[in-house]
Amino acid sequence: MSGGRGHQRMAWRGRLLVAAVFAILLWAVVYPNLTVIAESFRADGTITLRHYVQVFSTPSELRALWSSIWISAATVLLSALIGVPLALLFARFEFPGRRVLGALAAMPVLLPPLVGVIAILFLYGESGVATRLLQSFLGLQSPPWRLQGASAILAVHAYSMYVYFYLFALAGLARLDPAMFEAAASLGAGNARTLTRVVLPMLTPSLAGAALLTFMTSMASFSAPYVLGGGFRVMTTQIFNSKLQGEVAMAMVETVMLATVSLLVLWPLARWEGSREYVAPSKGTSAMRVPVRSLWARVAVPLAAGVGVLVLVLPHLTLLLVSFVRDGTWTTQTLPPAYTLENYRELFAETHTFRPIFNSLLMAAVATLAALALALAAGQLIVRWRVRGRRLLEGLLALPWALPGTVVAIALATTFSAHQPWAARWVLVGTPWILILAYTLRTLPLTGRAALAGYRQLDPSLEEAAASLGAGPWRTLRRVTIPRLLPAIAAGASLAFVTGLGEFVASIVLYTHRTRPISIEILSQLRDFDLGAAAAYGVLLMVLVAAAFILGQRWVQSGSA
Repeated sequence: MSGGRGHQRMAWRGRLLVAAVFAILLWAVVYPNLTVIAESFRADGTITLRHYVQVFSTPSELRALWSSIWISAATVLLSALIGVPLALLFARFEFPGRRVLGALAAMPVLLPPLVGVIAILFLYGESGVATRLLQSFLGLQSPPWRLQGASAILAVHAYSMYVYFYLFALAGLARLDPAMFEAAASLGAGNARTLTRVVLPMLTPSLAGAALLTFMTSMASFSAPYVLGGGFRVMTTQIFNSKLQGEVAMAMVETVMLATVSLLVLWPLARWEGSREYVAPSKGTSAMRVPVRSLWARVAVPLAAGVGVLVLVLPHLTLLLVSFVRDGTWTTQTLPPAYTLENYRELFAETHTFRPIFNSLLMAAVATLAALALALAAGQLIVRWRVRGRRLLEGLLALPWALPGTVVAIALATTFSAHQPWAARWVLVGTPWILILAYTLRTLPLTGRAALAGYRQLDPSLEEAAASLGAGPWRTLRRVTIPRLLPAIAAGASLAFVTGLGEFVASIVLYTHRTRPISIEILSQLRDFDLGAAAAYGVLLMVLVAAAFILGQRWVQSGSA
């Protein structure tokens, strides 16, 4: 009798978990977006299409939408032209310094979006180090270029997003069997023919995944268009400006438009990516690299790789240099004339300067824990318990990734600015909780994918063995499943934490002075022309991101041991 009651209790708890996970995801992910859609059709208490007609009849709105699309497509092309050749260079050739240079080539991944924009601005802006050096060398009266407009946005996007192609192609090349290259050579194919007829077709899944990620990241980009756009508008900055000018209805319609276009682009790209399968026969051998033999090549290849990588890490070095600049001393000089450690000391010396650091760490940590808990619960329901509606549940985990950060922020601000408990709406705007909720949603796809991958790689026989020894589902989950998921948990948690730590897009819509994170403080210091303090915050953020990545990798490795 007691055993029957125990099973009933476990079944009741299981149904409660299913209901709770669905309710939380529907409330946090779907409900805010439905609220925005409903509000976009509302005017003076009536249902109307007036706002949509106004948006579609305004040329500037359509230009902003088209700009988002073509900028994203061009970003994919430029990122591929940088990332794929770099991956081929480091994956196929053996030369002195290959490991170090290959690791440095991935350095831009450590720069949060706003910090990357600021670093490039310090280096290539009208008053940047490289710009002034070239201006002085050529004897020009004015800077040789202006880092503004569509070309500036494309340059920053290509710099920050080529890493997707580099890392994806590197991973794809590592899985290729060296026998394929030998077979192509034996059939008389040269290097160019082998590349176009063998290597690139086999890399199609990796390149498709990188293209999808790059396109969606560019569509959601806000930092580069906001700082460098000038009069050039994309939909993310158009939404922000509409909200800033009090045109709330227009902002909602623009939000619906951007979300719709993003989903319409994501769906066919994702289907195309999933339909392209290239399977190569493999003997499990490691990748074969071609040694650089001639004296000329042994000098030229490492030199070319070193120069290329130096160009890629120069923004990091420039940011570090500027962080030591004494306030008010760097005006028209090419290089800063005076240096100090005062910028770093002040970060921790005063409450108002330390608050953004504390806010970012706390909110990113809480959001990571929340996203991780939801992802683990959803993974248990989807993979292990295989509950009804598991496809919907998996879609809810991935949906925030398809929505630009501006869309997520506007949806949350609209939904949680009214006190209507009967409609599951509470006033969160103006509190840290609105930012924590936004960060949770922004990081949920990362923890979700990691948790699902971990569950799917977990041997079910371990849980079956625990059950045969009398362990119940919850004890099995706590003592067997979770410990075996530690590598996936660590990978997802580290990615989620660094994403929350550098979050800027949602923050600029939802923050208050007391809840401002590091990214907003960087922007504030720039507006006050305190370049050294802005750079010091940027370096600190870069160090925190690097530390989180390193710690996450150690957890992954220790969990895999």
